Amino acid sequence: MSRFKLLALQLLVALAVVLLWQLFTTVPIGGVKLLPPFFFSTPSDVAARIVKWFVEGTIWKHLWITLVESVLAFVIGSVAGILIGFWFGLGIWSKVALGVTLVFFIVFFNVYQGVKEVSPTVLANARMLGMSERALMRHVYWPSALSWMFSSLHTSVGFAVVGAVVGEYLGSAAGLGYLIQQAEGVFDVAGVFAGMLVLAAFVIGIDFLVTLAERRLLVWRPVAAETRT
Repeated sequence: MSRFKLLALQLLVALAVVLLWQLFTTVPIGGVKLLPPFFFSTPSDVAARIVKWFVEGTIWKHLWITLVESVLAFVIGSVAGILIGFWFGLGIWSKVALGVTLVFFIVFFNVYQGVKEVSPTVLANARMLGMSERALMRHVYWPSALSWMFSSLHTSVGFAVVGAVVGEYLGSAAGLGYLIQQAEGVFDVAGVFAGMLVLAAFVIGIDFLVTLAERRLLVWRPVAAETRT
């Protein structure tokens, strides 16, 4: 299939989706609109909003901010990726770096959200009682972020293992990823499934340890009341 035909098919699919979207949000079928406009809006309203943004000029500031952030992220990420890639090579630290990139953002955004979720009333009362910023960090912000942090750790453990295994799969001389890759290379199906089962058990074991640490560090958290039937 030529590039032109592929592009034409993609445009036709996009046009069909937009037409169905408009149809299902504006025309009742059996007395009911399949896509309620309250939740899905309509293509015409979306197009009108985009035109309004550009006519009023409000979109340009937001586009500029996003462009600057994207360029900075691209430049810094590319330079750091190139330098770290050359420094770490194919040793163990390259696999660690790959896992770090997957885990960092999950934990960061969860802890950030935990800090944002601190009740303004609690903060106001703590400041009225004379708490310093250091005391607020220890007794208010940290406990709030801790719950979010451990909820993210259950996810990030899996991503850390994925990063390590993918790194081993791409280039390594040892590790579960290397073991699975070697079994796959010689069509050893039993070896592939055995490696995957061991990997799954390994992740479950690590997640269990995280759960134990969470229970020990969050003993202050109230347990939800059990409902009686």
